[in-house]
Amino acid sequence: MTCFFVSDLHGYKNRYLSLFGKILEERPDALFMGGDILPSALTANTSLDLRHKDFINDFLAVEFMKLRERLGEDSPRVFLILGNDDGRFVEAAVYDAVARGIWEYVHDRKVGFGGFSVFGYAYIPPSPFQLKDWERYDVSRYVDPGCISPEEGFLSVPMDTYKRKHATIARDLERLAGGEELGRSIFLFHSPPYKSKLDRAALDDKMIDYVPMDVHVGSMAIKKFIVSRQPLLTLHGHVHESARLTGTWKDKIGQTIALSAAHDGDELALIRFDPESPENATRELILR
Repeated sequence: MTCFFVSDLHGYKNRYLSLFGKILEERPDALFMGGDILPSALTANTSLDLRHKDFINDFLAVEFMKLRERLGEDSPRVFLILGNDDGRFVEAAVYDAVARGIWEYVHDRKVGFGGFSVFGYAYIPPSPFQLKDWERYDVSRYVDPGCISPEEGFLSVPMDTYKRKHATIARDLERLAGGEELGRSIFLFHSPPYKSKLDRAALDDKMIDYVPMDVHVGSMAIKKFIVSRQPLLTLHGHVHESARLTGTWKDKIGQTIALSAAHDGDELALIRFDPESPENATRELILR
């Protein structure tokens, strides 16, 4: 099988047009979209952002429908999650597109894909950003210096108070995976794992109240989950500059292959992989 993986397109139409062109040209079996797919939700709610409008119904769903019409039975399955910059208020539009067969929304779900299982999970650990729709405490209620807790900041939709205060990524992943054997599983995350080659942020020499900031901003819970459960393949985004700073967009944690499609340039970062041999994944930077 040929699969595409993209993340952190942030509503830039030139990146989407590059992606659609490659789908038409190569006809992959599946497309994985790892969150932060829309223009900034916080900007849309605090200023007149004409780029946002209704991005899903005005552009994204329309273009995917055009692809389906052109490709017919050759259309890829599309597995999608949102990211911390995508307001949860768009979920109604996301589910409407699900009902129309445009994509499969896999946050907090498991779906079958050939002989593989696909799991999706959108939450990230507490960050310095104000929008908290997709933030959870990680392994405990600890918050790094310079970050804002999930109980503060801005929500685009109401959230259960108890969950906002007590839910953790660690417990979510334990519940999501259950007791399953994960040797043929693909996990679509937005956050990268902590202290990996995929979560290196540009925070060198940055201090908060004389305390140095951690340059690794990924999830400890996701890292522990990968180490202990060893899924076949994990897909990540979120930290745009990590590949530039570490010199790589892939990592190996035990036997698990971990890939990131986040990129801090103007190009579309397109990852191609075959789940039968994820260690042979490739990345192409495409500038339209």
